[in-house]
Amino acid sequence: MSSESSESVEPILIRSARLADIPQIASCIKPYVEQGRLLQRTISELDLLIANCFVALQGGEVVGCAALEVYSPKLAEVRSLAVVDGFQKQGVGRRLVEACVARARQLQILEVMAITSSEEFFRGCGFDFTLPGEKKALFLDTRLPPHAD
Repeated sequence: MSSESSESVEPILIRSARLADIPQIASCIKPYVEQGRLLQRTISELDLLIANCFVALQGGEVVGCAALEVYSPKLAEVRSLAVVDGFQKQGVGRRLVEACVARARQLQILEVMAITSSEEFFRGCGFDFTLPGEKKALFLDTRLPPHAD
């Protein structure tokens, strides 16, 4: 075996984010914001989310991120899930979602939701469309003109 094939790739570490990670988190999210797949997050918004934010690191560099935004003791949302190109399809996103769900359980949050265009990914993480009792989440975009009856 050659030394090239026996080289080990540094494992990807998932840990709680720190304030010093915010610039790298913003960079990780940026391509998805530009594609219209994630909402933009300001530095101050990321600062507010940092207590329940997680990063995926390889070699000290952020290669993925996700945040759990807690709305109430009953509900939280997985937000700003992003994995940089070259690290996708390796379980990084799933591990970040698992970290968010574990934090929700630790905080005794009853339900975690995800608003996504990646339905199959979140279904693979155990998410489903309905809440107990067949409730469905409905949304109204306040940026659109009012609905006329």
